Amino acid sequence: MCNTSRHEIWVVAINPWFAFALGTVFAAFSDYSQRMDRAALAQVRRFNRIVTQRVGALSDRFLARDRSLGEARLLWEIGAEGRDVRSLRNLLELDSGYLSRLLRSLEAAGLVTVGPKESDKRVRIARLTPAGSAERQLLDQRSDKLAASLLAPLNASQRAHLVAAMVDVEQLLTAAMVEVAPIDPAHRHAQHCLQAYFSELDGRFEMGFDPALSIPVDTEELRPPAGLLLVASLRADPVGCGALRFHGKEPAEIKRMWVAKPARGLGIGRRLLGELEDRAAQHGSPAVRLETNKTLTEAISLYRSAGYLEVDPFNDEAYAHLWFEKRIS
Repeated sequence: MCNTSRHEIWVVAINPWFAFALGTVFAAFSDYSQRMDRAALAQVRRFNRIVTQRVGALSDRFLARDRSLGEARLLWEIGAEGRDVRSLRNLLELDSGYLSRLLRSLEAAGLVTVGPKESDKRVRIARLTPAGSAERQLLDQRSDKLAASLLAPLNASQRAHLVAAMVDVEQLLTAAMVEVAPIDPAHRHAQHCLQAYFSELDGRFEMGFDPALSIPVDTEELRPPAGLLLVASLRADPVGCGALRFHGKEPAEIKRMWVAKPARGLGIGRRLLGELEDRAAQHGSPAVRLETNKTLTEAISLYRSAGYLEVDPFNDEAYAHLWFEKRIS
């Protein structure tokens, strides 16, 4: 799996997402606080405090402007093309009432307009005014200066160390925001994942991929009690899937394992695989098995590292070169 995009290493200053993500991961940690190492929790809290202070999140005049970090973040996310209000709410995981107050404040300042989408009046679009675009550009410039001020006191080795650590933290916090849940296979998110899965196989297999030549998996086979389909979501967008077909007391089959390219490197594939194994065990399956194509080298590496052993073919899948099984009792 490839790494996620790293075009915004300095997300702390250029894009205030970093401070927002810290709140998200802290909320997740609090659910498990009774079971986690208290020293680890204390370190996370210290980290949160120093970052929020250094990026100016505690001030109601972020980057010396007359608005908070939250309002500045909205200007950044709305961008030059505008953005619908629902996607802003999902992206930033904000309460609809709070988001409305932020948008009204920006509207009152003459920086944003909010109105219906021309093609669908039910959808509300937030757009930057000329003054909003100028303000966003100024915030970008000041964010660059803030980023430089974080680096300037350090020597070259320290700067490289800090930037590398930020890359790791960004990736780990993003991974912590991924949600995995069962979904009906007819749901649009499920269909998006399945179609993307077929499209990728068609592009990677030597002779392409025709679903009609593969062993069929009907929708009903991916609904309980016959099976299930899991979808991984990041900021409300589907980024991966994996399915199970149950066979009573016989091994369950893992099918349709896929992760979107921009989300690879976050451990989503391994997480989906582990969740599918747990679900199969809860169902009473003694083992899980799967088949794969030799071109899917990343998947093969994942299966081997997760304890899957190569076995003799157990079906006549036309596109399979390798068959694997793992005991889970």
